[in-house]
Amino acid sequence: MTKASELREMSDEQLQLNIKDAAEQLFKLRIKAQTDRLDTPSELRKQRRLIARIKTIQHERAAKQS
Repeated sequence: MTKASELREMSDEQLQLNIKDAAEQLFKLRIKAQTDRLDTPSELRKQRRLIARIKTIQHERAAKQS
């Protein structure tokens, strides 16, 4: 789990890579949840929240620049 303070220290490029990886992981988890049983169902929520955190930080940075 990545904390918001750790995410704020990252560059925009690193955040973009993290959100891409999290989205791919979320997609894989959703597919697995439909076909099999997940070992840790809470992983879906963790990935969604990570994506939301990253998007929030990106939005904050965009608002600061405007």
